Amino acid sequence: MSFPKYEVYKDSGVEWLGEVPEHWDIKRLKYLLNNRGLVRGPFGSDLRKDSFVDEGIKVYEQKNAIYQNYKLGKSFISNEKFAEMRRFQVKGGDYIMSCSGTIGKVYRIPDKAPIGIINQALLIIRLGKALLSEFADWIFVADFFSNQILDNSKGGAMKNLVGMDIFTSISFQIPSQEEQKQIAQFLDYETARIDALIVEQQRLIELLKEKRQAVISHAVTKGLDPTVPMKDSGVEWIGEVPEQWAVGALRWYSTIQGGIAKGKDYKEQETVTLPYLRVANVQNGFLDLSEVKEIAVLESEIERYMLKTGDVLMNEGGDNDKLGRGAVWDGQISPCLHQNHVFAIRPNRQLQDAWLATFTQSEQARTYFYLNSKQSTNLASISASNVMSLSLPLPCLKDQQQILEYLEKDRIKYEKLVDVATSTVELLQERRSALISAAVTGKIDVRDWQPPADS
Repeated sequence: MSFPKYEVYKDSGVEWLGEVPEHWDIKRLKYLLNNRGLVRGPFGSDLRKDSFVDEGIKVYEQKNAIYQNYKLGKSFISNEKFAEMRRFQVKGGDYIMSCSGTIGKVYRIPDKAPIGIINQALLIIRLGKALLSEFADWIFVADFFSNQILDNSKGGAMKNLVGMDIFTSISFQIPSQEEQKQIAQFLDYETARIDALIVEQQRLIELLKEKRQAVISHAVTKGLDPTVPMKDSGVEWIGEVPEQWAVGALRWYSTIQGGIAKGKDYKEQETVTLPYLRVANVQNGFLDLSEVKEIAVLESEIERYMLKTGDVLMNEGGDNDKLGRGAVWDGQISPCLHQNHVFAIRPNRQLQDAWLATFTQSEQARTYFYLNSKQSTNLASISASNVMSLSLPLPCLKDQQQILEYLEKDRIKYEKLVDVATSTVELLQERRSALISAAVTGKIDVRDWQPPADS
């Protein structure tokens, strides 16, 4: 859909704004604030660790602005401390902005949010009457605003604001309040439509992943031929398997190798430094070798912890989704060791490494690892003995290969569909960003826009 432009434009005098409609004003932020102005968070000495209590007045943190959620964070101060720090008070209708590290993320505190104070990584923006909050909401997420913020900041990848004076010199374009309301209504409607399309595509991606999981789970426990006779596997969570398949504990078909522990003190012994794999390197069905760290080890220990081509790497612990997931080691780095939180499973001649790695991706294996792990808050771990007790459906080598080839073709098909949906999401997000910038900077004229009658 295309939108008309305004009849006449003028140079805004601001690089990131370019031309704006002739009748719009250009004002610096300091002239748009109310009499309470701009408030930078307290210095660290004003809000020390010993200032916090278990419950009381909320302390808003940078993540509240970054993730647009007032509920995040568990820092509180007492009523007495709040009385001392009332100048940093924030309440519904105020804007907070992250001003350290990830800078320039702005969030309007909802009216229902509790009164609190900001910490040192935030500042409060309180606007006067010239700029309506519903219009300002869109300005603060527009590219031209973040570009001005970055231009007026210092530091490397983690930037910080130069100072309050430079921040207040950032320029804003101000249409009439009637236009502000119209632009805000236009963006509310159009971005909601785009957001709904994005949600649809994201749901499609999830459904495709679920379907892929179901295909794997069925293939590695039931095979590809629905007409073959079946038998009870003897394992409740596996159910029936083809009559000719074997079912046995993983220890029957492989050995397990533990890894090296970090932080070993070799004192004055001579060591060598070698690359080693961590939990972060072992993903679900593949290895992420973008960052491989090194570890010191005695030369006599190298053979004990060295990976061999064909090893199936499985995580001993971490987040629940990382537990037990497997990937085949193809000798991409040689020599290479592994840490003690990554098991190296070495299959025998009856078991293909890819069959084991694929089975660990099935719903049946995921259930087994979860039920046989030790759980703590958001983390889990599984012992070597429980890993080796995993019941494994095992067809003959020929059938293993046939099923793996089928699953590889299926993977390629599903990944293409996921790539298309992912690209669609990216295009929609770009469209959303471009539409916001065009509307709030006057590159399109939406004064005559009306929502469709059926909306």
